[in-house]
Amino acid sequence: MSPLSEFIPPKLQQIIEDFQLSDDREKAQMLVEYSESLPPLPDWISSNREAMEQVHECMTPVFLQSEIKDGQISFYFDIPKSSPTVRGFAALMQEGISGSAMEEVMQIPGNFYQPMGLERVLSAQRMHGISAILGHMKRLAAQAIRE
Repeated sequence: MSPLSEFIPPKLQQIIEDFQLSDDREKAQMLVEYSESLPPLPDWISSNREAMEQVHECMTPVFLQSEIKDGQISFYFDIPKSSPTVRGFAALMQEGISGSAMEEVMQIPGNFYQPMGLERVLSAQRMHGISAILGHMKRLAAQAIRE
C-alpha cells in the first residue's frame, strides 16, 4: 500500500488491482466497458451544462462537475461517446472516487494509474489527459474544502 500521504480510496484501489490482473487486450476492453457505464448527467447539471468545468488539457472535450453531500464529493462527466478510452477512464474515476471525502481526493497520488499498465494501451497524449482529469478533480476538491 502507498504511504499515508498517497492515499487511494478503497473503490479506486480495487479498480487498480483489476487492471493489474488483466492483459493489455483486457485493459482496453475494460476501458470500453467503463465507457459504456458512464451515467448520463443528472438534470440539475444538464440544464446548466455551461457551468461545468472543461479539462482543456484533453484533446477530447471533457467536462466535469462536482457535488458535495454530507462531507463527500461526487463527480460527473460529460464526454462524447466517440471517445471510449477517455470516457472509460472518467467512468472508472467517477466510480472509484465519488463518495470520498475531499481530503481523500487531495491525497491521491498524481501517478496512481501507473500500476494499471494503461501506458501500454493508451498513447502518451491520452496519459497526459488522464493526469489532467485527476488534477481538475483535485482542484474541485480543494475548492470545496476552502468553501
